[in-house]
Amino acid sequence: MRVPDPAPPAGSKRHPPSPSLTRVTFAGPDLRAFRSDGLDQSLSLFLPHPGQAEPAVPVELGEGWWQGWRELPEDVRAVMRSYTLRSLRRDTDGHTAEIDVDFVLHGLEPDSGIQAGPAARWAADAAPGDRVLLLGPAVADNRAIRFRPPEDTDLVVIWGDETAVPAACAIVEALPAGTRARVWLQVPHAEDVQDLRTAADAEITWLVGDAADGPEATLATLRAAQLPPAEHPYVWIAGESGCVKRLRRHFVGERGVDRRRVTFVGYWRRGLTEEQLREQG
Repeated sequence: MRVPDPAPPAGSKRHPPSPSLTRVTFAGPDLRAFRSDGLDQSLSLFLPHPGQAEPAVPVELGEGWWQGWRELPEDVRAVMRSYTLRSLRRDTDGHTAEIDVDFVLHGLEPDSGIQAGPAARWAADAAPGDRVLLLGPAVADNRAIRFRPPEDTDLVVIWGDETAVPAACAIVEALPAGTRARVWLQVPHAEDVQDLRTAADAEITWLVGDAADGPEATLATLRAAQLPPAEHPYVWIAGESGCVKRLRRHFVGERGVDRRRVTFVGYWRRGLTEEQLREQG
C-alpha cells in the first residue's frame, strides 16, 4: 500500500511522545484499504535510503514484487521494518484516514554508544510529503493482531520494553471499564513515562533506567510482584525476544498461567538486525 502524501494533523507530521520516541502520522488515499480493529496491529514500512525520493520497491511486478525487492542491491532496495500501530483515525465514511506509528530513536542520543538504525534516522528527519510504502491488513480481524484475551479473562497482565510501549499503551487506553489490569513498561528515561488514560482498573508501573536493564532485573521485578487473585488471567508480553521467552516461562512455569492464555511477541533480538532475524526464519 502506498502512502503518497503524508499529511499530519494540525500541520505537524512528527511530535515526540517522549525523548526516546517520535510519532509519525501517515495519511493518503490508499490508506482507505487499511483495515484493522486490533490494538497491537503489526504492519510493515518500506523506507527510502538517504538521497532517495521514495522507497525502491518494484510494485510494478505485481505478485512478484517481493522477490523483485529482494533481488535489488542492498544499498538500493527499500529498508523494511516491522512496526505496531499506535493509533488509527477514520473518516466520516468509516475508512482509515490517518495512522500513527511510534519509532524508537535508538542510537540518536548523544554518547549512546549505539549505532542508529535506518528507521530511527528516517523518522528523526521525517517531514510532510515524505513518501513511504506501507504493507498492512486488508481484513480487520487478521493474524497480525496478537492481543486476544479470552472472554472469561478476569485479569490482564501486560509487560513491554520500550519497543512495545506504543502497542502496550494502545491496549491499556482501550481496556473497558471493569477490566482489572497490571502493567509493567520499561523505558530508558524518566521523561519517557507517559500519562495513560484508561477506563480500566489498571495499575501501571514504569520501570526506568537501571531498573529496566537486562532480563535478570526484569525477571526479579516480576517475581517480586504481587498479582491480585484471578481464576482466568491473560498475559501479553512483548519486547526483546530473549527477555520475552524468560518472562513467558515465569508466568507459565512459576505462576501456573495456562500457556494458551499467554501471548508473547519478540519484537527484536539483542545483537541482530531485522534482516538477520528474517534470514533465520
